[in-house]
Amino acid sequence: MTRTHEKVRYSPTGKDPPFTPALAASGVEQVLRILEGRWKLVILFHLFGGKVLRFSELERAIPAISQKMLIQQLRQLESDGIVRRIVHHQVPPKVEYGLTGWGQALCPALDALLVWAGQQPNTDEPGRME
Repeated sequence: MTRTHEKVRYSPTGKDPPFTPALAASGVEQVLRILEGRWKLVILFHLFGGKVLRFSELERAIPAISQKMLIQQLRQLESDGIVRRIVHHQVPPKVEYGLTGWGQALCPALDALLVWAGQQPNTDEPGRME
């Protein structure tokens, strides 16, 4: 009796395509555009871990930011799909902010950046980098 089926191997799916230098630079540029702004990263760190905060709680948590700037930064993060705005229709109005799933997925990348920044070589001596 002969076999009619050959063993078929499938290439693994789900691996990211290889990045060219130009494609990688373009992607990083887009990410930096989304995260640029003095307060965006501060806002994100307050919302990490699934926290949902009211606007007034964010104001108190970041006392150096003006109300206008906080609104502006939250709107930009919302339009980029990182922050979600939850409006409770009641009197007085209640608005809360939390991270989207995509925004929460940013946490490990920012943690890695913090670790990287902590490894900065000692540059006490002028002109010397290790």
